[in-house]
Amino acid sequence: MVQTTNRFFDEVARLMNDAAGVAQGVRREFETLFRSQAERMLRDLDIVQREEFEAVKDMARLAREENEALKARIAALEARLAGTSSPDEGSGAATPGADPGGG
Repeated sequence: MVQTTNRFFDEVARLMNDAAGVAQGVRREFETLFRSQAERMLRDLDIVQREEFEAVKDMARLAREENEALKARIAALEARLAGTSSPDEGSGAATPGADPGGG
């Protein structure tokens, strides 16, 4: 009787393990299906993906930093130009793109 009971419990345990494996497989399939449907809906809505958003965010940050550096450089150049120019030189030297050689 003990041998039969143990075999019965072993079979029940094996069936439960198999059922748990099948349940996990179904869950994975459902998650994959749900994810693909969600991605398709998001693509149809033309929503930006996280990676693209982060890339553009980094580009904007770099552009702001470069803009601030250029502002500081322009301010320093203008200050130096204002400090070295004499009042009788006129405004021709401060005109951007002016060609003193005439050519």
